[in-house]
Amino acid sequence: MNTVDAVWGVGRATIGPLVKLFAPLRNYGPERVPPEGGVVLAFNHFSWIDPPAFGTCSPRTIHYLAKSEIHSHFGLGQLIRAFGTRSVRRGESDREAVRAMREIVRDGHALGLFVEGTRQKTGVPGEAMSGAGMVVLQEEVPVVPAAIYGSYEWRAWNHHPISIAWGVPMTFEGLPRTGKGYRQASAQIQDEIHRLWRWLGEVHALGRPATATPPP
Repeated sequence: MNTVDAVWGVGRATIGPLVKLFAPLRNYGPERVPPEGGVVLAFNHFSWIDPPAFGTCSPRTIHYLAKSEIHSHFGLGQLIRAFGTRSVRRGESDREAVRAMREIVRDGHALGLFVEGTRQKTGVPGEAMSGAGMVVLQEEVPVVPAAIYGSYEWRAWNHHPISIAWGVPMTFEGLPRTGKGYRQASAQIQDEIHRLWRWLGEVHALGRPATATPPP
């Protein structure tokens, strides 16, 4: 076990229970995440609670990217770096972020990407940027789409329930390693995230059963 995995082990025993206390979680389909090897975990994003919620529900250590401004915050920066989060600079060429993403999956880790690039303020998932598709095609690794539901309404004081659904791994062997291929792959990833999010809406309407299987 490396240092980052050890930190995640401590985090799951400490931060994880706090997340579950303030945001009652349901976790559907985590067994779909490959247990080892490079993989992209593609998420939608509404709230700052999303990264720890996905981290709590994921069976794998997640390697995130975060803007350098966040890394510069005293305390928070040290904390997220301990969890393996990489820094990328705002306004720089996308090459830096792409290089970091490719290194993560090439080293056999799980890369966590919020595919819309920023939090969505409309309450519904947005359009996926091409980064996830680019990494999947260039490094020939699978992507597991996952959706979070309920975090848009969540606040630290209201304990609004949150649920996460994991999709089946996707690969795109037939697509070219070009801008068009990256966009096509990302569009398919986006469709799966939206489909999982809509399914979670139905699950919440049914009272969030303890067990349920996300659509294949």
